[in-house]
Amino acid sequence: MKLSVSPVSGTAPLGSEEGSFGLYRRFGKRLFDMFLALFLAPVIVPVIIALWFWVRRDGGPGFFIQPRVGKDGRIFNCWKLRTMVVDAEAALKAMCDDCPELAREWHVNQKLSKDPRITRAGRFLRATSLDELPQLFNVFRGDMSFVGPRPFLIDQEEIYREAGGKAYFRMRPGITGIWQVEGRNATSFAARVGFDNRYFETTSLLRDLGLILRTALIVVRRTGR
Repeated sequence: MKLSVSPVSGTAPLGSEEGSFGLYRRFGKRLFDMFLALFLAPVIVPVIIALWFWVRRDGGPGFFIQPRVGKDGRIFNCWKLRTMVVDAEAALKAMCDDCPELAREWHVNQKLSKDPRITRAGRFLRATSLDELPQLFNVFRGDMSFVGPRPFLIDQEEIYREAGGKAYFRMRPGITGIWQVEGRNATSFAARVGFDNRYFETTSLLRDLGLILRTALIVVRRTGR
């Protein structure tokens, strides 16, 4: 089922790479990522291991590794802690085939407001965003940044481009970002374009530090999904 979407209105034209914002995007952001990753690794890695054992209790794999679209359209394997039942993709197809209304919700939002595939451990991990912690490995590899647009699936790229998305492909996707802290629970998939363009135009060290702090509050308050 192909979804027709209109470009998001109100998105600013993409800025150049000149000036302090451009310098931070090209050089400072990667240095910041590596410094923060090295600083946090001694704390985060033991937490990932403990959560991996918890997720494994249902007999399925602890990690969920899925191809995503990255900077310049390059495909990379994105790491997460598994939050859904095994064979979740097959379960989604069956549910969409049985329920047209649910199928429409998925095609518009690329997520379900009440997803029965999410496990008991998965509900907690998503609410706290702790399922994203293994993406620290992606940051080390250079696939992702701590802050940036949320990485999307290969089969979602057409929808994103039809919505007018361009800035995404000039940045590394992020573990957290503007959409992740402001819009993830209440926006359509195509609406990501506006969030991503806004982040691209305002990228700075202070912006990234602020978004990381807001993400920490989401973990504490368990308001993610």
